[in-house]
Amino acid sequence: MAGIAKAHSRTDSPEWPAGHPVRDRWLDPHSGLLARLHAAMAARAAHPSRTLVLVPYAQLMPVAAQLWAEWTAARARAGAAPAAAFLPRFESLRNWARTLGGFEPAPGDWSGEAGRDLLTAQGLLEQAGLKALRDTLAPMLVEAASQIAPLAAAQPPDARAAWSATLGPQIGFVTGGDVLAVEAAVARIALAWVAASGFETDVLLAPGADAGLDAVVVLQGLQPEPVLATLLARWGERAMVLELAADHAMSASPALHAATDAEDEAQRATACVLRHIEAGRWPVALVANDRELSRRVRAQLAAQRIAVRDETGWKLSTTRVAANLMALLRAAVRQAGSDAVLDWLKQAPAFDAAGLRQLERRLRQDGARDWQRWVSAQSDDHRPAIADPAEAIRGALQAPRPLALWLTALREALEASGQWAALNADAAGLAVVDALHLEAADAAAFTAAQGERATRGRLSLAGFTGWCDAVLESVAYKPTHPLREQVVLLPLSQLLGRPFQAVVLPGADERHLSASPDPADRWTPPQREALGLPDREALARVQRRAWQQALLAPAVDVLWRTGDAGGETVLPSPLVQQLPHVRAALQRTASPLAVREVEPAPVARPLPNGAALPVAKLSASAYDDLRRCPYKFFALRQLGLQQADELEAEVDKRDVGLWLHDVLSRFHLALAEVGEADPDARRLLADVAARQATEALHLAPGEFMPFEAGWPRLRDGYLHWLAQHESGGACFEEAEAWREAPAGSVTLVGRLDRIDRQAGEGGAVPYLIDYKTESAQKTKDRLKRPLEDTQLAFYAALTPGDAPRAAYVNVGERDGTHAYPMHGVAELRDRLLAGITDDMARIAAGVPLPALGDGAVCDFCAARGLCRKDFVA
Repeated sequence: MAGIAKAHSRTDSPEWPAGHPVRDRWLDPHSGLLARLHAAMAARAAHPSRTLVLVPYAQLMPVAAQLWAEWTAARARAGAAPAAAFLPRFESLRNWARTLGGFEPAPGDWSGEAGRDLLTAQGLLEQAGLKALRDTLAPMLVEAASQIAPLAAAQPPDARAAWSATLGPQIGFVTGGDVLAVEAAVARIALAWVAASGFETDVLLAPGADAGLDAVVVLQGLQPEPVLATLLARWGERAMVLELAADHAMSASPALHAATDAEDEAQRATACVLRHIEAGRWPVALVANDRELSRRVRAQLAAQRIAVRDETGWKLSTTRVAANLMALLRAAVRQAGSDAVLDWLKQAPAFDAAGLRQLERRLRQDGARDWQRWVSAQSDDHRPAIADPAEAIRGALQAPRPLALWLTALREALEASGQWAALNADAAGLAVVDALHLEAADAAAFTAAQGERATRGRLSLAGFTGWCDAVLESVAYKPTHPLREQVVLLPLSQLLGRPFQAVVLPGADERHLSASPDPADRWTPPQREALGLPDREALARVQRRAWQQALLAPAVDVLWRTGDAGGETVLPSPLVQQLPHVRAALQRTASPLAVREVEPAPVARPLPNGAALPVAKLSASAYDDLRRCPYKFFALRQLGLQQADELEAEVDKRDVGLWLHDVLSRFHLALAEVGEADPDARRLLADVAARQATEALHLAPGEFMPFEAGWPRLRDGYLHWLAQHESGGACFEEAEAWREAPAGSVTLVGRLDRIDRQAGEGGAVPYLIDYKTESAQKTKDRLKRPLEDTQLAFYAALTPGDAPRAAYVNVGERDGTHAYPMHGVAELRDRLLAGITDDMARIAAGVPLPALGDGAVCDFCAARGLCRKDFVA
């Protein structure tokens, strides 16, 4: 049996190994980056402490500083000048901008903050005459603006208006229908928005930003920042660009792993990581090509207590605390379903668990799908104690109000439900509070910065919920980094310049590692060309260079799956297919999964004893369970285990059957009151009964409409059969009749669909009718096996008299209504009673009740997870 290998946690391994191609790229004494950096400083008479080195991303800053320390130590041992021991300023662009002064976006600026930008986008769309499409287009506008914001930031603030005026006609021109016109309008608004905005990097474009710097060295990443071109032009000869990416070939042939599916790929990736850690090759770079797969691998590594530094994070909306907050907002809707309210209450610490269990039990017993309607129908004596405080919280969130008041109301609702403390006790919860500006002081500052729209404009609950959802969906949550990580989870592009000892790259399939990725935005190719955004070819070059950097590590594992969840074949990425000798490498790579020998341990078939659970009452369906599967009878009838019914389930065939039973019961009771009626009156009575039965279901408008459409034909077919039935001497007596009758040690109980009286040779005798909505053939098959189908015989045992008659009445829309009588029902009743007496005696004597069900009996059995029938030897 294959399993994930375990790794011992170590803390004495060196972080950056000697002889690593990336490390040599930095430290080579002649052509390394740091040697060239030092030469550039010397040529410009620049002191290291007055030299700025710009790295492409912030995670590279400590790496560069550490490697500089190693390089200067080596030079010191070789007798280098003392100045070489000073440390240059290694900065990313944004980190440098923050050191020069804090930045606060002005009202209306594009800020990169989801909550602020979404509100601004809605306001801009309203001003552009697109109020009706505001909520739909606002996320699109924010996305479009985020794509071109770096291009606007690269323009000097006083030149942005001219830049926008030049580009506007090129990207906003459209000939076509309304949809294209709307997209063009979004493009124009996005361009105007970013052109009128200030940016965090504007401080770098201001005079004097580079004061005190002797030299600026740019370590160029895979894709340069647009603002760098402007800055380099200003710096002139003081600036120098060094290409960070190495041009070396891959250090060794990577190990290739073809997994069968996503779970196999996750297990193999985890095993690869653990194998590297066990061998001392860490920290390991785990590339996040597939977010879902990465989360799965991260969870498996956490189970092995491996310290993981997650540099990618995940959407804040997917955290538990964010889901809890959104559950409150969904439950607050006036027409919220009972499931939505229960989902929130179960996550709100203010409500006790015992009261919640009682509330849920009552809701399911009543089939209450509509919470508001159910609560309103409860009298003061019967309303659950939880209902009033829950309604108070819900009611406080239903009226429209400005955003400023919404933030206060949401915070108060979270406090009342006990969720506020949970938010503040969790790292992700604090991120939620920060993203939504729920702290009182932060909320006041945030809404004040938004102007009248946040303090006077009114938002409905749906609008506020949509705003919260969009904010949480756009913010990434990154967990706290460990003190000394063994694994770094990062994007493929951020392997650049970092000398990891091993790289594990899952998700290397054609879908997650495309050789020619599509641009991740809505801009058309002509618009991209006009704006200067990278086209598909440029993105393909970046992807290929990132892939090449990943292959520089001394040990590389590349994994992909050969099939997806739907059974579709998945090919490896074209980048993988272009590796030399792929087939041979696949055959050469051993599986990273450890093999364990597991002794067979067959599961014994459960043989429960029901003697200690005496049966007092027995229904037809309960006895049918006993005959079909003794274990099902033991679990569901004797132990009383029941499957909770879904509150929000769609109307199905079973519901239609119950509805039809109710319709016919109401119809016959009404018909019995009025006596004989002509066909038109009968149709009217039937229609009234159908309407009343539908109303009793408490369904949403139109939910039962597909089934109501066939009612006229079903009604006419039934009334035609009823006329023939009555012409044979039958007369209605009771509907939904409850009966009890002794049978040895038990009492038989049941509700009979209908009892008629039919004239016979010895006088009128009971005529027992059970309605069926199944196919006619299935009903006929029941009668072919009268000793197996016990329902009518059981009903006969509940009916006084020696010679009852019984029939299944099959009510159908297509084939009309037909009766299928069961002959010899009295004899079948007597044999059934003898069988019941014998079976109850055997149970009382302790005869085991094994799982003997088969076929359809097991397919929909609620006890299937208990009997272990699928797993016994």
